[in-house]
Amino acid sequence: MGDYLSDLNLGSDFVIRADLVSKVLGTVISLLVLWLVRKLVLGMAFKRLGEDATAVYRWRKSTAYAGWGIAFFLVGVIWLHSFGSLATVVGLISAGLAVALKDPLMNLAGWFFILSRKPFGPGDRIELGRFRGDVVDQGIFTFSLMEIGNWVDADDRTGRLLLVPNGQIFTEVLANYNKGWFDLIWNEL
Repeated sequence: MGDYLSDLNLGSDFVIRADLVSKVLGTVISLLVLWLVRKLVLGMAFKRLGEDATAVYRWRKSTAYAGWGIAFFLVGVIWLHSFGSLATVVGLISAGLAVALKDPLMNLAGWFFILSRKPFGPGDRIELGRFRGDVVDQGIFTFSLMEIGNWVDADDRTGRLLLVPNGQIFTEVLANYNKGWFDLIWNEL
């Protein structure tokens, strides 16, 4: 088939190369197969899950992410000549993403640090840089503080909810009012 397509002239000096046709055909077929496999997997999962909306949402999201990852890999393998060039492209893309997404990656690393070292937890009263408050929630990129102090003279809650980036755990000084040698905090009147 490649010999017939290699010199096919469509009437206007446009020559179709066999390797280009095979790459396009391979890309279309592999993406179509991936789409069908995802539909089949989701169909089987929906039969088992029934009406559980949260589980259905998670299955849709996870199969979409997995499908995009596999599709990216397959298209890279089809269009790049060797794994050496694929590794180079993936390395360059990774370096570019690391520079462009420095803050989100730092927040993700901060989340891993908070989960593993547990410098504070929900319910703890902390001060991180210029933020003071009670920890009410911990997320992947931020944690939530119910602010204390600020325009209120005492250590009472102001009613504002602060979303603090997790990456600040690496750049700011952390004071945890609930962890230390003493159960009480000295406060002079």
